[in-house]
Amino acid sequence: MIANRSYDCIVIGGGPGGSTAAALVAEQGHSVLLIERDKFPREHVGESLMPEAYWVFERLGIVHEMDRVGFTRKHGVQFVNSAGKESRPFIFAEHEDRPSKESWHVKRALFDNLLYETAYNRGATCVDQTRVLDITISDKSSHRVTIQTPEGKEQEVVAKVIIDASGQSAMIANRKGLKEVYADLKKAAIWGYFEGAQRAGAGKPELTTILHTESKDAWFWYIPVMDGSVSVGLVADNDFLLKRGGSPQQTFAAEIKNCKGIQQRLQDATQIGRLQIAKEFSYRTTQQAGDGWVLVGDAGGFIDPIYSSGVYLALKSGMMAGEAVAEGLGKGDVSAKQLGRWTRDFESGVKWIRKLVRAYYTKEFSIGAFIKEHPQHAGNLTDLLIGKVFEGNPGKIFDDMDPYIEKIKSGEMQPSA
Repeated sequence: MIANRSYDCIVIGGGPGGSTAAALVAEQGHSVLLIERDKFPREHVGESLMPEAYWVFERLGIVHEMDRVGFTRKHGVQFVNSAGKESRPFIFAEHEDRPSKESWHVKRALFDNLLYETAYNRGATCVDQTRVLDITISDKSSHRVTIQTPEGKEQEVVAKVIIDASGQSAMIANRKGLKEVYADLKKAAIWGYFEGAQRAGAGKPELTTILHTESKDAWFWYIPVMDGSVSVGLVADNDFLLKRGGSPQQTFAAEIKNCKGIQQRLQDATQIGRLQIAKEFSYRTTQQAGDGWVLVGDAGGFIDPIYSSGVYLALKSGMMAGEAVAEGLGKGDVSAKQLGRWTRDFESGVKWIRKLVRAYYTKEFSIGAFIKEHPQHAGNLTDLLIGKVFEGNPGKIFDDMDPYIEKIKSGEMQPSA
C-alpha cells in the first residue's frame, strides 16, 4: 500500500514524459506520486532519439549519465528509397557545431529506467506494477485516482494536479472525448532485434536508417544499439500489416524480400527472440490541459514513428508541463490557463514534424529528389530531423515542398530519380 493518500501532483505513467515531469515538479519541493503500470525495467519501442532531446537531459542534469550507461551514439539519419538508392547521410555535426550535434540510440529498458530513477532521486514517490483503475476530475481543489497495488488491493489517492502520461492509453483524453484520430496515419509496427546484422565500420558514424520497400506500401527502421544488436522495425498501414493473413513473422519475412536494403543489411543476421507488435495510431487531442490536469507525451497526441520524434516530444512536453505545474503549485494556481501555458508554443513546433510525416507518406514523393532540386532547404530539413522546431523559422521548407508535392500528385511533373 502507498503510505500517503494525498499529494500535490500525481503522474500517471513512468515513461520519458511522465518521469521528466515528475522529476521537475518534485525538485521544487512539491509532493509527487509517479505511478507506472509495468515492472521496471521493461522494453519499449522507440530507440532513436532526436538530437534536440539533449537539452531536456541537460535540464535534468543527466547528460553524463547517457554516456555512462553506454548508449550508442547516433550521428545522423539516412534514407533509402524504394529502388535501394541511399541518400547522402544527414550528419548532424556537419549541420551545426553545438552540444546537441549528436544523439543516442537507446535500449528503452535502460533509458526509461534512468529517467524513472531520476524522478526518484529528485524526490518523487515512484511505484511500478501499479494500475490506475479510475480517475475522477473534481470541480474542487483535489482529484481522485483509484489504483490497484502490486498486491491486488484497491486504494484511493488524491492530488491537486494530475499529469496524464499514460501513453496511448490516454486515460484522461479518452474519458473526456478529446482524441481526434488521423485517419490517414493509422499505422502499426512489427519489430525485433537481430545479432550479426550490418553495422558501421570502424571510424564510421552510426546512423538511423529509413528504408522504403519496393512497393512503397511499407518502410523499415534500422537502428544499431549498444549491445551489438540492431533494432529492425516494419511500419505500414494497420490493415496492410495486421489483416493480410499469416503471422506477423510471415508478414515481416515477406516485406524483407520486398526491400533490397534490408536484405543486404540482414544477410548474415540472426533474429533474437520473438517479434513484437505496436499499433501506432496517430491522433491529437483538442485540449491538453484543464483545471488541475495536463496531458504529456502520447497521452496528449502521437504523430508517427518515421522521424523518431515520439520520445523527444514526450520529453519536451514533460519538461514544459512539469515546469508549468511546479510554477502553478508554487503560487497556488492550478488553472487550465496556468497548466497549459506551454501548449501553444509546443503545437507551433509539432505541426512542422506532422507536415513532414505526411510528405513522406505521399508515395510519389522522395525527400532525396526534393533536396536535389531544392538544395537551399537541406539545412532546414536537417533542422526538422534533429527536432529543432521550436525556434527560428522551421516551416520555410514547405513554401517549396507543398507546391512540389501537389504537382507530383497531379501528374504535372515527375520527380527526379
